Amino acid sequence: MAKSDKPDRLKPRLPRGFQDQETGTLRATRAMLETIRSVFERYGFDPVETPSVEYTEALGKFLPDQDRPNEGVFSFQDDDEQWLSLRYDLTAPLARHVAENFDRLPKPYRSYRFGYVYRNEKPGPGRFRQFMQFDADTVGTASVAADAEACMMAADVMEELGIARGDYVVRVNNRKVLDGVMEAIGLAGDEHAGTRLTVLRAIDKLDRLGPEGVRLLLGPGRKDESGDFTKGAGLAEGKIDSILAYVRAAKSTSDARRDAPTPAEVGDYVAVEFDDGPYFYKVDNNATLARLREEFGGNALAAEGFDELEEIAGLTSAAGYGGGRIMIDPSVVRGLEYYTGPVYEVELTFETVNEKGEKARFGSVAGGGRYDGLVGRFRSENVPATGFSIGVSRLLAALTALGRVEAKQELGPVVVLVLDRDKIADYQKMAAELRAAGIRSEMYLGTSGMKAQMKYADRRNAPCVVIQGSDERARGVVQIKDLIEGARLAEGIEDHAEWKEARPAQVEVKVDELVETVREIVARHN
Repeated sequence: MAKSDKPDRLKPRLPRGFQDQETGTLRATRAMLETIRSVFERYGFDPVETPSVEYTEALGKFLPDQDRPNEGVFSFQDDDEQWLSLRYDLTAPLARHVAENFDRLPKPYRSYRFGYVYRNEKPGPGRFRQFMQFDADTVGTASVAADAEACMMAADVMEELGIARGDYVVRVNNRKVLDGVMEAIGLAGDEHAGTRLTVLRAIDKLDRLGPEGVRLLLGPGRKDESGDFTKGAGLAEGKIDSILAYVRAAKSTSDARRDAPTPAEVGDYVAVEFDDGPYFYKVDNNATLARLREEFGGNALAAEGFDELEEIAGLTSAAGYGGGRIMIDPSVVRGLEYYTGPVYEVELTFETVNEKGEKARFGSVAGGGRYDGLVGRFRSENVPATGFSIGVSRLLAALTALGRVEAKQELGPVVVLVLDRDKIADYQKMAAELRAAGIRSEMYLGTSGMKAQMKYADRRNAPCVVIQGSDERARGVVQIKDLIEGARLAEGIEDHAEWKEARPAQVEVKVDELVETVREIVARHN
């Protein structure tokens, strides 16, 4: 058989863990980002942008999952043999930016930024290697008022996006408390740093794996559904019991009810999922803290954490953010190693239906906390800081499930059809006049005939098309066909001859009336 002369063709393949974003998703994301930005600016935060690539040493080794050979980041070597990496979050680059520009920046330094981050991790359902985050941070103050403000700002973002009270809760904990619990069971000191990190990462999976799954990760390890084995922390049963007792301390069914709160009560209650379904708690942060202090407050570090939580609860309550909006919850730990104090997550509590038709919850869509040592890696003294990050794609999916994202396709451009190739300058002039009037327009640039051009305009969701053949040109007129109105009217016309005679939603106007007529059609459909 003769060898084929045809060149080998590449197979179009999207890399695993990455997504193409199409027009509708991008526009919905843009609208959501603008809402988040407006809330952040209302609180006095200013924008800053850092590059996607940093020196690897500047990022540090703080990732919650390190299941790749290069520890979770995409790295490459520059021509000067310096190692560079794609950022895995927006916080580590901010720390570098603040340290590098420390003397000229106002302190506290309040900034927000959004962009894509990259994780060289094993991809899976809902787990991507590239995703967008939107962060807000306050650098240069140790006051927990900044942590309280971050929690309030997160609540405001949810409500500004249309997520009602009762459908979200900001859950708050303090790393110092959990560190105190681990200290009390003998896990203090540098020699146990790796074990403490494994413990944190295990607890961070509580909502996904449940207490038994976390127990395995705290002990010998756990094998997942695919057969992959994750090594555990290797703790003895007594130590595991102590840790689980703390993180589940606020989740006993004894002080909860099964019936859902009434509309009048919904702002004071939060839903917590158990194996036998949801229970509803009337949030009382002072009572939660009193119970936790009694059981775990004997350690000095834990007591310091409880004091900070008490202050956050008081500040948020005084500002009108009490009840079920901001909740003290010891199960919140956050998986990143660099957190040093208060940590917080925004959890969506409403139920939806997944692709399998099963009831499901979105869970956490944002999170953050205090990281007083991160900027200090670049300086001789520590610089206190706190902030949180919103998972943009996950939040957009939640808004879509709530019906807060318009499924309706946006209007496309007005399309000027090209019927006479030797008069293309005339068609370009019409498109230019429409654009100069602020009307989104384009001239058809293909080589097909009128039927294909009309089909193209339909696919572009054009509100109307501009038609001028030789006859119209000789008379100084154009035909403008309203595609949206025409489609609506055509639904009631069954006979082709009747449709042709009616010429639905098509008008003839003088050339100098083109802009005004098109503007009226576009305005009507907008």
